[in-house]
Amino acid sequence: MDYPDTVVDVKVLAHLKLQVLFFDGTTGTVEFSPTMIKGVFQPLSDPTFFNQVSWSDGFVTWPGELDIAPDAMHRQLKTNGYWLIS
Repeated sequence: MDYPDTVVDVKVLAHLKLQVLFFDGTTGTVEFSPTMIKGVFQPLSDPTFFNQVSWSDGFVTWPGELDIAPDAMHRQLKTNGYWLIS
């Protein structure tokens, strides 16, 4: 079953910036603050790695099981059309 916060498409707009589309038609821009690129997100500092983004099982994901929670992202994009992950 598809839920409103199921990711159905993702595109790279620039390094650390994505365009995300959800099952319910909600769309918007997700951007990582450079200060967030540490710990588990450290691999995203490499533009080549960042560009390997895809969507799978309703999640925005990168190799190595790195992903973003779709429910929080959906809430922000539905309300603001933009989410700065900081």
